[in-house]
Amino acid sequence: MTMRRIGAGFLFLAMLAYCPRGMCIQSAGPNGQQQTPATQSSEVPNATENSQKVTAYTLPPDLYKKARERSRINFHLALIGFIYGLVVLLLLLRWQISPAYRTWAEKASGRRFLQALVFAPLLLLTIAVLTLPLDIYSQSVEKRFGISVQSWGSWSWDWVKAQIIALIIGTVFVWLLYIVIRRSPRRWWFYFWLIAMPIGILIFFLTPWVIDPLFHKFEPLQQKDPALTAALEQMEQRAGENIPPERMFWMGAGEKTTGLNAYVTGIGSSKRIVVWDTTIAKMNTPQIVFVAGHETGHYVLQHIPKGVTFFAVLLLVLFYIGYRLIGLVLARWGGAWDIRGLDDWASLPVLMFLLSLFLFITNPIGSAFSRHLEHQADQYGLEVTHGLTPNSGQIAAQAFQILGEVNLADPKPNPVHVVLFYDHPPVSDRVRFSLEYDPWSKGGQGQFVK
Repeated sequence: MTMRRIGAGFLFLAMLAYCPRGMCIQSAGPNGQQQTPATQSSEVPNATENSQKVTAYTLPPDLYKKARERSRINFHLALIGFIYGLVVLLLLLRWQISPAYRTWAEKASGRRFLQALVFAPLLLLTIAVLTLPLDIYSQSVEKRFGISVQSWGSWSWDWVKAQIIALIIGTVFVWLLYIVIRRSPRRWWFYFWLIAMPIGILIFFLTPWVIDPLFHKFEPLQQKDPALTAALEQMEQRAGENIPPERMFWMGAGEKTTGLNAYVTGIGSSKRIVVWDTTIAKMNTPQIVFVAGHETGHYVLQHIPKGVTFFAVLLLVLFYIGYRLIGLVLARWGGAWDIRGLDDWASLPVLMFLLSLFLFITNPIGSAFSRHLEHQADQYGLEVTHGLTPNSGQIAAQAFQILGEVNLADPKPNPVHVVLFYDHPPVSDRVRFSLEYDPWSKGGQGQFVK
């Protein structure tokens, strides 16, 4: 739930990658990101056919085989992607590409800001191009399994737009980073963190208005489905959350995928619930109300500020570890790489390498925390729809069953895959919890909704 995946581990984007872009209902996909949903087929139920009783998450033999194979490929792809990103950074250092870009920047201008405008885009674009084959292969896997319906032309244009955004944000962060390093060689890790966090939060605030519309079409949900909007309003009133119809949006995902999803994003005046058009087509109203209840839970339970705080503290620790180690690394190999010191632009790949390594090592912690928040949101969704929807547990189980079928969620994921990369509980666990959670039958009440 984040902005786009870190790629080669950009230092300045790592913070953004770990600050939630949006909480969502989806099952986790490769690299710890929300997986792109699967294409629709005759095997996936329509909204009028999706009310069969669910007792456990199961798939027919053909979908089961596809889900298992895709999960295996994505697990290997995530591991290979991490190693490949480190290799790219090492090659940039060994081939002294970063020092060459530094020299060009210094010849272009004596002003540090103008040097950043030359150095940062060159380095970041080089990394993006070198890691592009992995991105292309990942997209080809999605198309192979019928998950992506996006044309290569559309995908390429999205890639270009994502790189432009990354270059703009990245250049600003690189410029600020080296200002701080030069002014405070011993405390740069702390001061840069202080500067970067509010900028990251500002980007998170602006994303629904500025970035998301560059990739998808958004329209008021009330205009697309007034009856659904009314049902969601009733649920929101019970939740006591102020998300009026003006902040409920329909997203046109069908141009690129026919999968299902809904998510919450933004803070303050940019706060909103987004429901994909394909979700409306595949789920009935009670199931979508549960999905929206899950999303509302993220707001009511303060998951966004909790997530930002959690990962901000984690990144502060990682920045400090990077500060403690980069001096040793540069003392040992800096001369061979033609890096003059930490305040040299050319040292950026070293910082990126160290942070990428630390982020991978700590990824199980972040994934476990995210799974905990998503489990709480599932529980909240069950509680807030109890009494509004008959047999709300069964409705939730049906929603997860449909989600798993469409998204080819693995019924029996590799435990290591789950620990390392799943930011949502496995769908089989979510279905089981939906069917078993029933404090009301014993005279009790919900934990979050009384």
